[in-house]
Amino acid sequence: MQNGIVPGLYLINLGFVNAYLLEGKDGLILVDTGIPGSPEKILEAVRSLGKQPADVKHILVTHLHGDHTGSLAALKQATGAPAYMHPLDAALVRQGQSSRPVQHAPGLFNTLMSAMMARREPVPIEPAETEHELHDDQTLDIVEDLRVFHAPGHAAGQVVFLLPKHGGILIAADTCGNIMGLGLPPIFEDLKVGLHTLKKLAALDFEVAVFGHGKPMPSGAAQRFRKKWG
Repeated sequence: MQNGIVPGLYLINLGFVNAYLLEGKDGLILVDTGIPGSPEKILEAVRSLGKQPADVKHILVTHLHGDHTGSLAALKQATGAPAYMHPLDAALVRQGQSSRPVQHAPGLFNTLMSAMMARREPVPIEPAETEHELHDDQTLDIVEDLRVFHAPGHAAGQVVFLLPKHGGILIAADTCGNIMGLGLPPIFEDLKVGLHTLKKLAALDFEVAVFGHGKPMPSGAAQRFRKKWG
């Protein structure tokens, strides 16, 4: 697979949204599942690592939006892996819901993007069960010292993940993006809460950051977060 970011972490580029594969203690960990119709590309990425669908042992979902949960049900079926999600968002995904009311972030680009998104119907998703609910400042033992942080604002049940290896790796979900530089996502359920979340993340130590949208930041990531939101 050509999209290795650091050893043990791989980017799956699904077009406008990213998913990730992590090497865990008992197999692969998939982070997010893309829009409906993404399983073939995700499982192709798994096979490119010399693995099979059954080698995906865990599916971590950062938040409920349909570009992250759209293929969750299909990938659970294809891999047999349990899902992990914050209970606030898991409750809606169990019912096949992938959104709540949102507001646009400040800035012309975000205003235009959110206006375009508002004209689209919410992405319909197949209901999917969450076997493991995630909570703030939780440590998962599926990979060495994987920490979970509740990161609301963009979505009430959004979480991010922090790994200590390689100077610290932040899987930042949609708390922010790195499309035309580091910046806010176009939409928030609560902008004030989202900005507070970014200030909280800027206080963490990490060298690498990856995002739901945009390019990975392979070095100096926390310093750039602090400059913008610290």
